[in-house]
Amino acid sequence: MRSSDRASARRQLDKRLSTLGNIEALTRPPRGWVKAIREALGMTSAQLAKRMGVSQPRVFTLEQAEAKSAVTLESLERAARALDCRLVYALVPRQPLDALIEERALLLAKKRLAAASHTMALEAQGIEKGDESEQLERLVRQIIEKAGSGLWEEQS
Repeated sequence: MRSSDRASARRQLDKRLSTLGNIEALTRPPRGWVKAIREALGMTSAQLAKRMGVSQPRVFTLEQAEAKSAVTLESLERAARALDCRLVYALVPRQPLDALIEERALLLAKKRLAAASHTMALEAQGIEKGDESEQLERLVRQIIEKAGSGLWEEQS
């Protein structure tokens, strides 16, 4: 994918994710969504099992797995249908995607400039602070434009 396409994709995803509003309100209840909704509806685990077409112990196992973050999406989808709910699945970045890219590029640029500055200092060719700042900004832009997946390669 080209750099401009990636930037466009990031903006589109950020826009879609921004509609989620208060994501903290969607934090899974301690005992899990399946059990919380089942109990709020006044439904027994045996009744849910029948609606799901599984055994009652399987519902207990499902609820335990969800509480431990070890449940499959397929199991949650099946339980959601049986509870007349929709399963909503999303990865929500802690900050806008462009900010994540910028942050990562800045880290890489600082590492590259630090290595170059060290070498230049050994050769008594230091860089002035104003030039260094300008160089850093230029390198960040260059990394963002050209890096692609290389942006996420671990640097030593």
